[in-house]
Amino acid sequence: MRVIVFVKATADSEKGVMPPSELLEAMGRYNEELINAGIMLGGDGLKPTQYAKRIRFSGSDRSVIDGPFAETKELVSGYWIWEVRDMDEAVAWVKRCPNPMMEDSEIEIRPVFELDAFEEQMTPEIQAIHDRNRDQMQR
Repeated sequence: MRVIVFVKATADSEKGVMPPSELLEAMGRYNEELINAGIMLGGDGLKPTQYAKRIRFSGSDRSVIDGPFAETKELVSGYWIWEVRDMDEAVAWVKRCPNPMMEDSEIEIRPVFELDAFEEQMTPEIQAIHDRNRDQMQR
């Protein structure tokens, strides 16, 4: 099962406060454990939302909203993509994570939809499109 693990933003991460070298080292060792265990597929830290854009969709209209965005507790400052047996394994790995912030923080785990979840809607044409996309991404 694939999951995306969101590191939630804090006031400091939104201000662009960089972590101390001790935390970077601890997170690097943690990522190394994840990679060696075959769990980590990808991940990165994200710049504060002052550098971000949101695109709002309303029918055929699109509007661009410039950051920064309010409600820091709803923002994401980083992510991992993991392959785990189940949600319990993902929780166990998150519990081993060093606190990614210099203050109280939260990490959210969300399962990724796999293609078989759309089995009822899947036509041969849609499957062919997804197969081509997968093949292109693997090149």
